[in-house]
Amino acid sequence: MRFGVTLTNNWGVHDVEGLVALGPWLEELGFDSVWVNHHVLNIGYVHDRLGNRPYHDALTVLTWVAARTKTIRLGTSVLVLPYLHPMVLAKTLATLDQLSGGRVIAGIGVGGLEAEHELLNMVPFAERGAYGDEFIAVMRTLWQDAEPSHTGQYFRLEGALASPKPAQNPLPIFIGGNGGPALRRVARFAQGWHPLGMSPQRLAPRLLALEEALAQQGRSRADCELSLRWDVQADVDPRAWLEQFREQGVDEIVWSLGTADLDLFRRTFERLAAEVIADFR
Repeated sequence: MRFGVTLTNNWGVHDVEGLVALGPWLEELGFDSVWVNHHVLNIGYVHDRLGNRPYHDALTVLTWVAARTKTIRLGTSVLVLPYLHPMVLAKTLATLDQLSGGRVIAGIGVGGLEAEHELLNMVPFAERGAYGDEFIAVMRTLWQDAEPSHTGQYFRLEGALASPKPAQNPLPIFIGGNGGPALRRVARFAQGWHPLGMSPQRLAPRLLALEEALAQQGRSRADCELSLRWDVQADVDPRAWLEQFREQGVDEIVWSLGTADLDLFRRTFERLAAEVIADFR
């Protein structure tokens, strides 16, 4: 089992230098991956948590972390596709993958904060799933094809070359989300599933649904990594659940800790690295 950590770029940390410095520190501790969160506006539950405190941009923070690390994988948990454009994002991720030596994981989803969708006004909220599916198809042709081509409901791409290509082929896409549409999207498009906050008991039926969705696409669990994002509590031993997750075939636990206190963050993950991780590798 591998272990990753989400940075608290979404928790109103004013010390952005201290935030970025967590990346190389986590690499030194032996974590396998570091992840960033994505929203654009402080609205809805994001505003309830932060007010006007900063929610630092996901890919900017991740790029700074990439520049200061050498081996740790770099994930997004998750980029909300209806806030973005596939031709721009494809180039950004491919460039970051080249600069980092092939360490990027494109964690993506379609989002669920309707008020933010409405203000950004990229695509109607009800169409975000269809937009997301086409978005992925456009990025794939840009990354993989010598002569990218796509004609769909939202995008048209003909006669334009896309460069650079990612260092990885394919650049791994992990789909966020716990419901049926997300699982079907995993089966159709992705190298990994990145669910959020599920107990072993809740995960079990979802795994059966994932296996069914994969089988319908001629795929199996062997074709799809399972990277589970899971909130850790600073004073709770996670071993019992970790053992169950390992038995269920979870490939990676991506821990998150909801805090703006960077000292608490460091103490928590230093303890987990020293006391827990070695027992589950």
